[in-house]
Amino acid sequence: MLALFSGLRMPWTLLGWVALVPWLALVDRARTRREALWLGLALSVVFSAAVFGWFAGAVQAYSQAPLWVCWVALLLMAPVVQLQFPLAALARYDARRVLGMGWWGDSRPDIRVLMENGTRASAGGSARGSDALRAGAGVRLAWLPPVVTALAYVASEWFAPKLFADTLGLGLVTQEWMRQGADLAGAPGLTLLLLLGNECVLAAFQALRNPERRHRAVIPLGIGAALVLALTGYGAFRYSQVTQATRREPGFVVGAVQANITNYEKLKAERGTYDVVRMILDTHYEMSDALLRSAPVDFLVWPETVYPTTFGTPRSEAGAELDAEIAGYVAQRGVPLVFGTYDLDGEREFNAAMFLGPDARGERLEHTAYRKTMLFPLTEWVPDAIDTPMLREWLPWTGRWKRGPGPKAVSFRLRDGRSLTVAPLICYESIFPSYVADSVRKGAELLLTLSNDSWFSGTPAPRLHLAHAAFRSIETRRPQVRVTNSGVSALIDATGTVLAEVDDNQRSGLVMRVPTTAPLSSLALAWGNWLGPVAAVLTFVLVTGAHLYRRRAWL
Repeated sequence: MLALFSGLRMPWTLLGWVALVPWLALVDRARTRREALWLGLALSVVFSAAVFGWFAGAVQAYSQAPLWVCWVALLLMAPVVQLQFPLAALARYDARRVLGMGWWGDSRPDIRVLMENGTRASAGGSARGSDALRAGAGVRLAWLPPVVTALAYVASEWFAPKLFADTLGLGLVTQEWMRQGADLAGAPGLTLLLLLGNECVLAAFQALRNPERRHRAVIPLGIGAALVLALTGYGAFRYSQVTQATRREPGFVVGAVQANITNYEKLKAERGTYDVVRMILDTHYEMSDALLRSAPVDFLVWPETVYPTTFGTPRSEAGAELDAEIAGYVAQRGVPLVFGTYDLDGEREFNAAMFLGPDARGERLEHTAYRKTMLFPLTEWVPDAIDTPMLREWLPWTGRWKRGPGPKAVSFRLRDGRSLTVAPLICYESIFPSYVADSVRKGAELLLTLSNDSWFSGTPAPRLHLAHAAFRSIETRRPQVRVTNSGVSALIDATGTVLAEVDDNQRSGLVMRVPTTAPLSSLALAWGNWLGPVAAVLTFVLVTGAHLYRRRAWL
């Protein structure tokens, strides 16, 4: 069910409300903490294999390591990158143990557990009264294990960040109204609701299994229905609000080029560096000219690292000529250009987005660079603490870029002289909600993402990346222009709706008529990823409080 859910397509995304029910029921049957831990570890491994099995193939294609090595690495790393499963299982076990709940999975207190962990009453009526008191405590706090499980799950995803920032809430990207709830607490907030929905379904099944308690199934079913209705109602309200704040006519027009030229290193080895760069530029010139002929484009966008060398600080005469050629193209067409390239500062090289266009007087060209900060581990950047000659010898494919200074808002002039302020994002940066929110708080009117997803072409990764992008627009209530070299390039509005796109592994230019949305505030924009730390604190408070309540019940 989780594998189908991860495809991010209807109707399979509806499985998010029930997919974890079997696993939660198994954790409830765990007799020891070790059993609960193993159930969590097992799901982390199975989840990684079923949902992210494509990553092993992508790593093999990039590093040329044997495929079996890549699979072993993926499965060994599973408990680390999917830590939420073992931690949630342990939190659930401990919460149930504190309340003395039985292993069979319902909310009845297990008197044997209570007797093992507490002081036994002397005899007779005193013992029966004490047992009744403890049983009452377990029933009154039957809600605690489900809530602690959900909070621990969300908290662990916050303090142990994942490689792809995946979370169950991303699956609601297909639900036009429900996904609007992300402007409160981002995708993690939707994950919390999905987890509570699973708990409601499980509780209803457990009640229906017991003839004496079947009438109680209406309670969790009612709570689950209330969660869905509340999320849908809020989403419908916010969707209407954002739609009304959006003008029908476009604010400006963007020309996006997706040339589908991939695997630069292989091309360089076959044809030589200069010939490859020449071919890339000629293709982008031709496709850009076609866009300029088709519509009054305000600025052009090419994808990440489309110019695979430094711009502005050439390393050769040929490089200087190519730099001048790009500048000449912009000057001759009279249209600003944003493109991916490398930026050099002394010996430090950065993955960058270059803004090239006329100055305020329109007399000369000027360029502004945004340097990527959130670099993909190993392939783009190696932390200084482990960057050694031995590591480079063992893993010659590791990257050498340096990290940029952080979020930035860039203002530049459009073709007609208007000024536009954008939040530039390069590839991996679009999966970090707080990073994007910081950029928007600096005054950005538009999210502008340049990406290279070619290593993952043909896998679910481009769609997962697109889902992240949609949530960033929802959280910040800003439209987004997303341009990739191989797909998925897209125009996304402030509700997370994809208005136009070029699919994976396609070559096409795309005219994006970007709607103008009046500035709207949201809790996710103001506070960033606030739910994670709050969930961590609440988990600690609830478990500690349950321990104190239990001890009081024993007195």
